[in-house]
Amino acid sequence: MKFSHRMSASLVWLPLLLFAAPALRAQQDSGTTLKLDVRLVDVFVSVTDNNGALVGGLTKDDFALFEDGRPQTIALFDRQSKVPLALTLAVDTSGSVKKDLGAEAAAAKHFVRAVLRPQDQMSVLQFATEVSVLTPFTNKVSQIDHGLNHLHTGWATAFYDAVCAGSEALGHKQGRKVLVVVSDGDDTVENSTYAQALQAALRNDVMVYAIIDVPIAASAGRDTGGEHALITLSEQTGGKYYYVSEGGLDKIFAKLSEDLRSEYLLGYYPKNQVRGVDFHRITVTIPRAAPGAFHISHRVGYYADSPGVSSFPQEHP
Repeated sequence: MKFSHRMSASLVWLPLLLFAAPALRAQQDSGTTLKLDVRLVDVFVSVTDNNGALVGGLTKDDFALFEDGRPQTIALFDRQSKVPLALTLAVDTSGSVKKDLGAEAAAAKHFVRAVLRPQDQMSVLQFATEVSVLTPFTNKVSQIDHGLNHLHTGWATAFYDAVCAGSEALGHKQGRKVLVVVSDGDDTVENSTYAQALQAALRNDVMVYAIIDVPIAASAGRDTGGEHALITLSEQTGGKYYYVSEGGLDKIFAKLSEDLRSEYLLGYYPKNQVRGVDFHRITVTIPRAAPGAFHISHRVGYYADSPGVSSFPQEHP
């Protein structure tokens, strides 16, 4: 592999290229070997206080970042990132939640208009017995509305299949990758598993945001296991979860829009990596804050063999 030594400085410093493609740093070693360091790992972080309010105004120096317990240097920092957003809205259309489909579609349309910018793209999935694409990735609101107008119900619930399919499709996109799942979390198809769904999200750098729509809060048929799955998927991938309450779906989608606009972006080049580890764990802290003062959300880590990730320097003659 040959690299030009006349690369334009403007290309080097374009911030989007730091994570939109593997970010490689070249180092000439004894005039004969070129070593390439691993890509820049991006970590989107949300910080809230004990009341659940978003915490803004933090700086790069407020954060400490660790990989596998080893401190890392934050090489990239941004607030309210202008990074392109690739977002998939996956709507449960099974019988258990069909009573709310009209309200979900209407609230989702408001959400699309609030969150979508010219640089963003969005797709719409529905899942019942099967997972189907209603709108492929686009930034045209009219096409997204068309998909939301054609939600139709089915009998079973392919919840984990939807997370896997949505994550894999998002994995081919660049920038922030977000999967919003509207469901009660009940999975009755039993094709994919929870472990496969979580792995698909983490391998593709996808954050899961769960909007939990329970049929009746006190219902004997309420699937608390499914709710727990939605909660843990969101927590493990750096997303959030919301219960549909008396405030209604419009309020939930408005909160989701605010959260997506208020994330911090931290990026680092891994150093002193633990060898032979398949999954590298990420920890972000705010050292100066009092213990328990803030709740910090981010993905728990990444797989060493994920697309675009090179765990250790590679030598090229």
